[in-house]
Amino acid sequence: MNTTTLTVTGMTCGHCEKAVERAIKQLDPAAEVKADRTQNKVEIKSNQPLTALTAAIQEEGYTVTN
Repeated sequence: MNTTTLTVTGMTCGHCEKAVERAIKQLDPAAEVKADRTQNKVEIKSNQPLTALTAAIQEEGYTVTN
């Protein structure tokens, strides 16, 4: 699995973190995901391409930068 850390803005609460984590898990159930709203970071271990991971988070309404 590849480890990727993305900067994700717009996460303001625990629910936001869970929404981002859930979006990645729906794309890749085997992924390991840890969202941290205080640092605007999401660490993802997955074999999915970066574009797919980014799109899944953006579909939840959050802004992703690398």
